[in-house]
Amino acid sequence: MDDVTRRHFLHGTGIAGSMSLLDPLGGQALAKPSAHALLHAPALAPAHAKTAPPPPPPSPFAVPVSLTVNGQKHDLVLDPRSSLLDTLREHLGLTGTKKGCDQGACGACTVLVDGRRVLSCLTLAAVASGSDVETIEGVADAHGKLHPVQQAFVDHDAFQCGYCTPGQIMSGIACIHEGHAGTDEEVKEWMSGNLCRCGAYVNIVAAIRDASAKS
Repeated sequence: MDDVTRRHFLHGTGIAGSMSLLDPLGGQALAKPSAHALLHAPALAPAHAKTAPPPPPPSPFAVPVSLTVNGQKHDLVLDPRSSLLDTLREHLGLTGTKKGCDQGACGACTVLVDGRRVLSCLTLAAVASGSDVETIEGVADAHGKLHPVQQAFVDHDAFQCGYCTPGQIMSGIACIHEGHAGTDEEVKEWMSGNLCRCGAYVNIVAAIRDASAKS
């Protein structure tokens, strides 16, 4: 067997690379396409491209739902199984209310319905029809000034990743209105349904106590 040196190997691969630029039929060098031709080449459709299917027809069991959300009335026609959470996020574009566990265990989806805090993932939109709903998007005033609880969360650094923060703030607002923010222990008890995976509980309690004292 002949000894193959590195020089012979590189020389051979150089020839093979040069031959790949030749027309396989006529042996002529192929012209290199210009930059203009590459930029303006027509796009090729995928071999198995399919058109998007049409949207499904509305459910024959759809029901009318009327919600006043952050002061604005919305008349909707929804599947009766639609949760208030999905209605807010997917139909009204209010994505501040978060979907965490979707089982009512974490409190990330907390909103106020007629002034009471509810878990929107467990509340049917049809059941809330005719109610006033307040979400995190509606708590600041019309000029953008933060709600006192929002400002207290900023002042006390009461969040880290921020995913649970909308639900924490909505629950904190209700906790103060319910008169359950007199002591740290009381706040801990009445905010126990709102979980913070980052562990900012000490700061959350301090923020709610501060907002309560200033209200």
